Amino acid sequence: MNEALQHFIAITVGTVLDVLPIAGILIGFQFLVLRRPIKNPKEVLFGFLLVLVGLVLFLEGLDLALFPLGELMANQLTSPTLLDLPTDGSLVQWHHYFWVYLFAASIGFSTTIAEPSLIAVAIKANQVSAGAISQWGLRIAVAIGVAVGIALGCYRIISGTPLHWYIMVGYVVVIVQTFYAPRSIIALAYDSGGVTTSTVTVPLVAALGLGLSSNIPGRNPVMDGFGLIAFASLFPIMSVMAYAQLSEWRTARKNR
Repeated sequence: MNEALQHFIAITVGTVLDVLPIAGILIGFQFLVLRRPIKNPKEVLFGFLLVLVGLVLFLEGLDLALFPLGELMANQLTSPTLLDLPTDGSLVQWHHYFWVYLFAASIGFSTTIAEPSLIAVAIKANQVSAGAISQWGLRIAVAIGVAVGIALGCYRIISGTPLHWYIMVGYVVVIVQTFYAPRSIIALAYDSGGVTTSTVTVPLVAALGLGLSSNIPGRNPVMDGFGLIAFASLFPIMSVMAYAQLSEWRTARKNR
């Protein structure tokens, strides 16, 4: 109990120290540069308190639930009894980890659909485009990209292949897509890679990568455990541009 309380206090103090510079910059800019009083200071102060409380509870929840859960799932999914690994002494191959890929894709899709930052961007994109960009269409396209990216990232960890191969090839594909995608979607597609790696997705994906690399023979958590976030940022760019290209093709086909 004492350790839990000390941990909670440490997170609270750390969060306050992290938020204070942000508040200082905003307030200092308001008074020293704009030279205007803050409207509704009580509401602003209350809002900052809510931010502090929310961040503290969120960070505490990460340590208590999301990180341990991600590592636990990685441990269970790499269990020899679940994977039905060969017992004749033959080498374990990448295809023996089917459940790992399925879980990675599922967790990537579901966390992205629930990502608050993506929801906010999808709403704004729908409003600015006067309904041309569907909220659910964008969210599903991004979620599919994250699902494919994280599953492929898990394959990289299991196979031990170098990360930079995937990243270089991926960005070559993105560059080629950029020349053919509708101009109205390109900037949004690039932004989609950033909004996916936020509060909901990152903790579970990071824990999955670290847990997986800790349980695969010959893998180093420091060298192999990280990198899934890069996949989760890269592949949504491809999927959103592909979604726009497919929509444009279907529209052109209907108008023939």
